[in-house]
Amino acid sequence: MNMLLLRPPLLPRFSSIHFTSPILRHYQIFQQPLFAAASTSSATTFLSPEPLNLETDNDDEYDVSSLPNPRYDFTPLIHFLSTPYNPTSSSASSSPTSLNPTEFQLAESYRAVPASLWHSLLKSLSSDPSSISTAYSLVDWLQKHNLCFSYELFYSILIHALGRSEKLYEAFLFSQRQTLTPLTYNALIGACARNDDLEKALNLVARMRRDGYQSDFVNYSLIIQSLTRSNKIDSSLLLKLYEEIEADKIELDGQLLNDIIVGFAKAGDVSKALHFLAMIQGSGLSPKTATLVSVISVLGNLGRTEEAEGVFEELKEGGLKPRTRAYNALLKGYVKSGSLRDAEYIVSEMERSGVSPDEHTYSLLIDAYGNAGRWESARIVLKEMEANNVQPNSYVFSRILASYRDRGEWQKSFQVLKEMNNSGVRPDIQFYNVMIDTFGKYNCLDHAMATLERMKLEGIEPDACTWNTLIDCHFKFGHHNKAEELFEAMQESGCLPCTTTYNIMINLFGEQERWDEVKGLLGKMQSQGLLPNVVTYTTLVDVYGQSGRFDDAIECLEVMKSAGLKPSSTMYNALINAYAQRGLSEQAVNAFRIMRGDGLKPSLLALNSLINAFGEDRRDAEAFSVLQYMKENDQKPDVVTYTTLMKALIRVEKFDKVPEVYEEMLLSGCMPDRKARAMLRSALRYMKQMLRL
Repeated sequence: MNMLLLRPPLLPRFSSIHFTSPILRHYQIFQQPLFAAASTSSATTFLSPEPLNLETDNDDEYDVSSLPNPRYDFTPLIHFLSTPYNPTSSSASSSPTSLNPTEFQLAESYRAVPASLWHSLLKSLSSDPSSISTAYSLVDWLQKHNLCFSYELFYSILIHALGRSEKLYEAFLFSQRQTLTPLTYNALIGACARNDDLEKALNLVARMRRDGYQSDFVNYSLIIQSLTRSNKIDSSLLLKLYEEIEADKIELDGQLLNDIIVGFAKAGDVSKALHFLAMIQGSGLSPKTATLVSVISVLGNLGRTEEAEGVFEELKEGGLKPRTRAYNALLKGYVKSGSLRDAEYIVSEMERSGVSPDEHTYSLLIDAYGNAGRWESARIVLKEMEANNVQPNSYVFSRILASYRDRGEWQKSFQVLKEMNNSGVRPDIQFYNVMIDTFGKYNCLDHAMATLERMKLEGIEPDACTWNTLIDCHFKFGHHNKAEELFEAMQESGCLPCTTTYNIMINLFGEQERWDEVKGLLGKMQSQGLLPNVVTYTTLVDVYGQSGRFDDAIECLEVMKSAGLKPSSTMYNALINAYAQRGLSEQAVNAFRIMRGDGLKPSLLALNSLINAFGEDRRDAEAFSVLQYMKENDQKPDVVTYTTLMKALIRVEKFDKVPEVYEEMLLSGCMPDRKARAMLRSALRYMKQMLRL
């Protein structure tokens, strides 16, 4: 007779395993805690959320469903599954009739357990990394004994848990045990997004769509959150995801809409962020405070402070109380736009509303005073910080130092350092990097190197930013050998060069026409896994162009486009200027046309270079046609424009036209510089000589 038809014997008859019956009968109360000790997992005993109607034999004297809160003790099962080399390691398809009596009786004793409790047990086991292996065994065991039918949910629970434990590889391996279903697809996409593996997450979404399934709206939220965290957010990618959501007719919930708004805000696409903000409000949903703060922040960064104020007021009118982050976002906009009075007002408003300013608030206010040249006001803010028990940090002082640097008052660096020491604040690497940059900018290279040595003495290791600043300032002031020495010292210290480092060195070697070294640098970049960026290609085009290697410059331009990078106006400016300096006007015009074909608006620098190209080629009529183009396209000529035109006229000996250009320059509001006045004097002197003849 088939053993499955036999009524299982009572569990105590098996002397090989000692545990109490998993199903409580006769209202028996165990003398053990509801949740077992950690050694047997926190999920060994569960309380049903509601009375369960369990099917029992008619001759059973006791109906389990009549128990008000029936309990299931999973301690014996957890112990069995946790035992090394337990029989569960065999294939889940093995027939239960081939098992030893102990395992068979164990399976039969749990046959009445409802699916919801198995799910709860699995979730509990999966939540603890130490019991993940037991969770695996539980799924195999349940399949083996056909005790539960919602195995998709089991798989998704485990994949979800593995993802949360940063075991994405294991999650993928586990997912391959059966054909992916919508439930397991969603669990796997969520695991990838949580682990910031966006490529896999997006590939799975595409594969899921090909299989005819819809992705869960939760996964789109997780993908967008991951994009935002990793700063890889891009407006076009976000639009593509939204188009997929619309195509699949996935209902947008509040969380997904908030994530979309934050995504567009972080991508700098404020118009889309405002569009979806209107959508969430039109749907009767409330945007989160963090969402509104993101929108306020991006509006402030763009100098659109009035709109930022409007969103801030919406936040208050919606019943949300602005906290420090919201005030700081608006304050940052005022500081960036130079609205000192508004910046002071918003800090006062914070205090009136009972919102305490933090370090960032005071740093922004110090920035505002520094930009306005009000050092004494900045010092008062420092005192106010101390009075409010907000300890000024190194960042605050680095902002003060940066404001002096930007105004050319590098000598006050020592005063800031002294003030910092008096406040008991220890300089960090960021402060020292600003200090080195300040000295480097004003050719105080000895002070810059002394700051480097001071950093090292204080146990602060220079980072890539430190080395890049030192290399760059020595290169700019013509100390090429020292720049090379610093490049070698950087690598010897164990600090790997970054793309910025290589860009500086490519510029240095390119100026010296050391083309083998330039190729060597590009090879080193590749070996480090670094890809050339727009600055790299712009630098290459510039150095090749200045050396007359125009074929190499054009090749760089084509390679850049094939790599999917969009050429910048700066790159074309460099190429046009290189052609102009050699009088190659036709090539300069061709580069200008390509620039416009790429959808780039020509800058004043590019147009001035084009005028110079025509002037060098003695084509003064075409030079003046560029001036006409500038006027027709709302591009205001500057002093360089007029000076270059005067030079073009002198080259073709049209001296009588030079005073007319000079007069037009004055009428346009351009102040002549020394070079412009020299051009005029030269033309007038020649005209006088001609009159004497």
